[in-house]
Amino acid sequence: MEFVKESRIAAPRGVVFAFHESPGAILRLTPPWERVELIEGGESLQPGQRVVLRTWIGPWPVRWVAEHTEYEPGRLFADRQVQGPFSRWYHRHRFLDDGAGGTLLRDEVEYEPPLGALGRWLGGGVLERKLRKLFDYRHETTRRIVEAGDFPDAAKVLLAGP
Repeated sequence: MEFVKESRIAAPRGVVFAFHESPGAILRLTPPWERVELIEGGESLQPGQRVVLRTWIGPWPVRWVAEHTEYEPGRLFADRQVQGPFSRWYHRHRFLDDGAGGTLLRDEVEYEPPLGALGRWLGGGVLERKLRKLFDYRHETTRRIVEAGDFPDAAKVLLAGP
């Protein structure tokens, strides 16, 4: 299965990328209705680096381990689920120049729910709606924070230019 979300941010792609690399970005991008704890990692997007989260599916805690796999500064980073709730999860974060001084932020997720065909049949629509709500929140939060320069070292990045 595939999910894609794209939106425009009124800032150069290097600035949008820098926000994603900033300390605490992963937690700032977590919607308030999601119960998520950062157990370890989150300091680097470099390949091989891992993030370990604890999240909940209903009353049950689930350990989610993601490993970064691709990294092109200002353009792309990607992560894959090593352990977690999905049978498969691969997420590319793309930062594209919109040709007008801004950035097209594009999230591409390839995933498979647990339980194979049964999981797709039972939960496909629910997962699609949940992903849409999650990424709508993440994109709007990114837009608000980046356009306000409300992240560590934002001033340095803005002065450095694209």
